[in-house]
Amino acid sequence: MSDDLFPGFQSHWIDTEVGRIFARSKGNGPPLVLLHGFPQTHAMWHHLAPALAETHRVVCMDLRGYGWSTAPKGDPKHETYSKRAMGRDVIRVMEALGHVHFAVAGHDRGARVAYRLALDHPGRVERLALLDILPTYHVWEQMRSGRIPEAHWGYLSQAHPMPEEEIVRDPIPYFEGLMRKWSAAGNLDAFDRRALEAYWQSCNEPTRIHAFCEDYRAGATRDIEADEADLAAAKTIGCPTYLIWSDFYLVSGPAGESKQPLEVWRQSFAPDARGLGVASGHFVAEENPSATLEALQAFLRA
Repeated sequence: MSDDLFPGFQSHWIDTEVGRIFARSKGNGPPLVLLHGFPQTHAMWHHLAPALAETHRVVCMDLRGYGWSTAPKGDPKHETYSKRAMGRDVIRVMEALGHVHFAVAGHDRGARVAYRLALDHPGRVERLALLDILPTYHVWEQMRSGRIPEAHWGYLSQAHPMPEEEIVRDPIPYFEGLMRKWSAAGNLDAFDRRALEAYWQSCNEPTRIHAFCEDYRAGATRDIEADEADLAAAKTIGCPTYLIWSDFYLVSGPAGESKQPLEVWRQSFAPDARGLGVASGHFVAEENPSATLEALQAFLRA
């Protein structure tokens, strides 16, 4: 069970606009919320969270539709799973735990929630760490121009119910295949068995498969619109921003990008961003936890 991965952490069920969000917390320092990626849960932070809790009040939460959080049905306009809506969940969770201002670190889909939150609510986010992503509008721009394949982004964002009906027939091999593909070693050896059990428990359920697809449908619609509106208004992230990217996945792997991540972010939403690459596949917090933790700790201390 993922409980074993977070010794000494408290568990919380927090009511939000769509239902309950599950979170764990530990520590007494400045507040820091950790947001997971796809197709994972808060369990992805098990290497880092205990160490970060030595200096911070760490909150690990399951995004709506993932893990043990409520999985609401999507709406025709895909607002329910927009990163703007998910960002409101983060605010609700942190306020319920007594924190109006906080630092945020997010990986993958969680990082998309994190940077949207920083743009929408600049007074809330004191520090922002983004793990292995480029801005949503930029990725779709690259895919629609044919520079990179649409892959799972295009597949999962197709109209309901096609991807849901296909995936639900045999979900674990599908999600396991994606994780193997995105890991540097091409296998799941870097992942703790208990964390994998938490991921598969979440993936092997029809309402959550629907939530995953809605997350990507929102990415192809509402999230792009939000990005483009902020670009048009020259809106940028005001808090210190730090990027951690993998040398395999984001720069030279399946989602290879001609520009370096810092250049992309500095030319769009984070003109003063800093960061570094680590030797890892996409799952930097699990494939190379020591380098990822060291980078996060240095950023949070600065």
